[in-house]
Amino acid sequence: MPGTTTLNRRTMLRWGVGAGLGVAAAPLLAACGDGGTAAKAEAKSAKLLPATAIRNIGIEADLPGTAAGVPAAFLKYPTEMARATKGTPLKGAKKITAVTETFAPLPPERGKNVAWREIEKLLGTKVDFTAVPADDYPAKFSTMVAGDQLPDIFMYPETGGVDNKAAFLASTCADLTPYLAGDKVKKYPNLAAIPEYAWQEAIFGGKLYGVPIARSGSGGAGFYRADLFKQAGVDSLDDIDSLERLVELAKELTDTKKKQYFFTGGSMNLLAMSAGAQYFWTHDTKSGEWTYQLEDEAYRHAIETAAKLYKAGCFYPGTVQMSGAQKAQYTDLFKNGKAAYVYDGMPSYLTTGTGYVDAMSAIDESFDVRPMVPVGKDAVAWSDNPVLENCHITKAGRGRVEEILRLADFAASPFGSLEYTLMNYGVEGTDHKRDKHGTPVLTKQGTQDVTVPWTKLASAAPAFFSATHPEAARYAHEAYTKIIPMLAEDPTRGYTSPTWDSKGVGSLYTIHLDGVKDLVTGRKPLSSYDALVRKWRKAGGDTCRAEFKQAAEQGGKKGAK
Repeated sequence: MPGTTTLNRRTMLRWGVGAGLGVAAAPLLAACGDGGTAAKAEAKSAKLLPATAIRNIGIEADLPGTAAGVPAAFLKYPTEMARATKGTPLKGAKKITAVTETFAPLPPERGKNVAWREIEKLLGTKVDFTAVPADDYPAKFSTMVAGDQLPDIFMYPETGGVDNKAAFLASTCADLTPYLAGDKVKKYPNLAAIPEYAWQEAIFGGKLYGVPIARSGSGGAGFYRADLFKQAGVDSLDDIDSLERLVELAKELTDTKKKQYFFTGGSMNLLAMSAGAQYFWTHDTKSGEWTYQLEDEAYRHAIETAAKLYKAGCFYPGTVQMSGAQKAQYTDLFKNGKAAYVYDGMPSYLTTGTGYVDAMSAIDESFDVRPMVPVGKDAVAWSDNPVLENCHITKAGRGRVEEILRLADFAASPFGSLEYTLMNYGVEGTDHKRDKHGTPVLTKQGTQDVTVPWTKLASAAPAFFSATHPEAARYAHEAYTKIIPMLAEDPTRGYTSPTWDSKGVGSLYTIHLDGVKDLVTGRKPLSSYDALVRKWRKAGGDTCRAEFKQAAEQGGKKGAK
């Protein structure tokens, strides 16, 4: 059944959520072909969650992570690699088929890929891995579902796949509750290291269905030019003690004659978080009421502030109106020195070669780019990056499901382990060589061999590491040490609303976002803000609210028994 894409939070992070984001189109299938059973509003039971624990295989981080979710940081790559799995975990298992998206070039086939063969040797079986370009993956997924050709393990599309996900999972995928809930996950210690907040995203229809591709809890608050901030007398983000001071700084660092601006692209979120605005929803457990972001006075204040800054010329011209497909345009403006701040997700900061740190130092060594933190006494951070997506296992017997979970456990091996190094750097001497600091450096063959997306099968929370700029890993760790304690609660993780799942970050968010663009750019007066809220509510927002309220009430009754 054709329709519009359901954009999830991970996709919004990847494309650049905020004042500049468009909604892409992709096919949505009716679950199971006949629509399946009706999706229900429900509470997610905490009993389904795996008992998570920090993984320790003997590799010590230079800057340790925390149980609360701050990732560890490494200033150098471990030279002595420990094993994260035992023996040959899939010895005797028949071939496993896997399909995921990829953002990298397609890998060479097994016969020409020494890293692939070495990983299979360590596993003890063959893995027929199909990597699909991210833009093509929704269509590939639809074809697999329609043709009943799903592999043993597959990644669910970031942009949505079926219109009744719970029904699709119930009819097609293995229920992982008997294998992973509670202490059962200890059988897979690398999966047990995936943070609890990521597992919450894998519960559907009262069962645990997915293996998360975990991220760092928050996408962060974007990136800023520390060198420009210092020129304005801001040596530390702590010097920006209020939203008003941030506004002053934006004006100070804007010089339209020199084509130098403070903001570019999706910068609305920094203002909102610094104003103390909620993430999508809040839930008042006493009154039972659910409140959406547009109805939050702090968010409204942030919109009004953005409109004033836009009028003052602090946004690079044209970038507020840009869609998500044009994200590269406004991020490139920042990289080339045309703005002091950009909103983008943390995963794009440390990527070797193409990340902000490497790309900007290649353009101008004086550019000092660092992760931003929401500023001011009322500031919060948004819990908007718990997972990229989930991987699911097609229905099979217990023994087969356990084999595939051992593959996922292998894929979730922690930073610096032998398994991690094989997946990310390949075979030493062929795919990579160590530099004088002990850091693996990919060879020409290695740049091709390591493009098999093993880590799209499962991933523990990432560690911060930069092969070229060790201090950047420290900056990221310092930022998250502040961001994680600031996280605003996301109550929707504990409940399911069918309307929110299908429209909340799709068509409803389009109404929200287009309305914000109109208000910020002055196409509509700020006095029309209430009309935007009414439009959003009428289009399905109030239905989402009612469903969340129903799910919370039912969850409370069950918990009281």
